[in-house]
Amino acid sequence: MSSPRVRIRSRRTTMTVAVTGAATPVGDRIARALLARSAAGSAIGTVVGLGTERGSADGVHWRLADLDSPELAGCLRGVDTLVHVAASTNLSADLKMSARTRREWAIRQIQTVVISAAAAGVARLVVVTSAMTYGASPANAVPLPEDAPLAADPDEGMVGDLLAVEQILRAAGEVHPGLAITVVRPAALVGTGIDTIITRHFEAPRLLTVKGGSPAWQFCHVEDLANALVTTVELGLGPVVTVGSQGWMTQAEVESASGMLRVELSESMALGIGQRLHRVGILPFPASDLAYAVYPWAISSATLGEAGWQPAYDNVTCLGVLIESIRGHHGMAARRLDRKDAALGAASAAVALVGTAAIMRRRRRKGVGT
Repeated sequence: MSSPRVRIRSRRTTMTVAVTGAATPVGDRIARALLARSAAGSAIGTVVGLGTERGSADGVHWRLADLDSPELAGCLRGVDTLVHVAASTNLSADLKMSARTRREWAIRQIQTVVISAAAAGVARLVVVTSAMTYGASPANAVPLPEDAPLAADPDEGMVGDLLAVEQILRAAGEVHPGLAITVVRPAALVGTGIDTIITRHFEAPRLLTVKGGSPAWQFCHVEDLANALVTTVELGLGPVVTVGSQGWMTQAEVESASGMLRVELSESMALGIGQRLHRVGILPFPASDLAYAVYPWAISSATLGEAGWQPAYDNVTCLGVLIESIRGHHGMAARRLDRKDAALGAASAAVALVGTAAIMRRRRRKGVGT
């Protein structure tokens, strides 16, 4: 494995850094972390917030524009580095779109961001995708190195969207040689306002496991991601940066820390149930998403570690943050559960639900008390 590349930027001048979606929960944390470093007298100077609405962070210079509009190039004048979060953390909004519409929107947006950045003379584009693009497999090294191949299934799911985004970024590096591109791949994000297929997994009645599976649970607090992006921007790290809490948790450790019980199915049964539920429209995403709940995809954060960055949150704390955050969402969801996909959440949640129901039916037939 080749050593991570670190590009140290001259600190003789300050840079202007723009953040797309700076009013969203993730974008807001990134903007605030950049502002904090700017106030500390670092190489980061002005922080620009891009999007269709203004956020609440004081000190951000807001420029309003649609991220898939040609007008975006004008909003990027004078920007040295652009941070774009391509990974969605708003599953409720995603479920309102068809898979085709969602994919087309993701592609159109990243194409516009790349072309606009190149046209405006932006020196570096930092794009946040996900470590899920590496794929989850029992054959994965634990942890995965940053230069591991992207082995996720390029299906119609959201991970497939991110694979399409990264493919465009690879092509952009050849078409726009003056634009340096860094891809940041975080582990499973947690924090206030984070709603993903991973957080929905923990809203299930029981945690899904497969016989012989050995997951390595790893999380990334949104504040750690924000601070990692500050380090990435300030030092010009790249071309790939992975970020997550140190180490990982076993399935038993997750169950103990969360207080949740498991339901164990064979891999063929879990996938079979998931495929059938997806085919009839109950599951919003393909059954391949199950892999992320039952097989490892932990990463190393090697480049950041060499640059001196360390996460402030460990995996146990992150899991506690996740559980607390879905309690709030669950209460809200209980009042708006008029759609079956919202009730079931991620594919793993649905399969766990079905598996639990099957266990209860067998126990009732046998006359065993519940």
